[in-house]
Amino acid sequence: MTLDDLRTFIAACRHGNLTAVARDLGCTQSAVSQHIKRLEHEVGLDLLERLPRGVAPTEAGRILYAAARDSLAGLDLALQRLGDLRDGHGGTVRVATGATTVKHFMTGAIVAFRRTNPHTSLEFQTESSSRTCLAAVAAGHADLAWVTIGEPVRGIEQRPVAALPWMLAVRRDDPLAERERLTMDDLAGIHHIRLPETSTSRLRLDAHLAAHAIRPPSTTGVADWDTAMLLAELGLGHAVVPDLPNLARTSDGPLRLVPIPDLPPLTVGWAARQWQALSPSARVFAEAVERVAPGRLRAAAGDGGAGGATVPHPARPGADETSVQSSV
Repeated sequence: MTLDDLRTFIAACRHGNLTAVARDLGCTQSAVSQHIKRLEHEVGLDLLERLPRGVAPTEAGRILYAAARDSLAGLDLALQRLGDLRDGHGGTVRVATGATTVKHFMTGAIVAFRRTNPHTSLEFQTESSSRTCLAAVAAGHADLAWVTIGEPVRGIEQRPVAALPWMLAVRRDDPLAERERLTMDDLAGIHHIRLPETSTSRLRLDAHLAAHAIRPPSTTGVADWDTAMLLAELGLGHAVVPDLPNLARTSDGPLRLVPIPDLPPLTVGWAARQWQALSPSARVFAEAVERVAPGRLRAAAGDGGAGGATVPHPARPGADETSVQSSV
């Protein structure tokens, strides 16, 4: 029994005439009869009654017709949707992100993606940390996650995209605001506004500071970089933040961002269970984000992301820079 057998049988029940079925399916009447005979042999019952002017389903035929009609309609719809996914049309791309990721990294890519993929939905799931973003991908609740690149995670492919320099956000009336750049020693006296302990970016920053025996007191805790900068603007402390895209920078504003070149950049990028297993739409969206990412690491690999490009892995304090092989 094949799907073509069932489709031919359903058509015969609808038309009541094998010649009409052959004409619609573009085959011979003999081929139509062979499909019907194969089904009847499989079930051990006559499915069609041969009439002087056509055919009609027997009692067994009516049972099979009722069951196969809706099942094949659902299967055909599913196959059509799978074809749309394969060809990059329709479907949903599920992205796990931090609270401010869309604002800083994805606005332009979203507009471009929606223009070229109007029938594909984008679903963003806000998570509290890179760790929970990775958990959402591992559990199958998200196709992609935008994360701070960390240590390898079993079952997850991490794809570094951009390296973000660190800056100190300070009020313009703070003495440190007058500096063109800061050294590690300058950070010893700050009153640090920190992200949660579960934040991968905080763990990396703390490790780099500790490697230089710098442990600034923490005055305030926040959930995201934007809030840290707002509190620094209000004079509640200093925020060591990455140079995020789409920051509102004004020469006469109350906040100044001073570079800290001695701190290794923060590496951010994509995570997925298997890059090659992503739908075409998910890969198109991910690559759209990469094309506009600041401090791109993947420029040498080309916009298409083809091949096994080697990109820098964020260095651990006191260790030589290593690299990871990106599976694309």
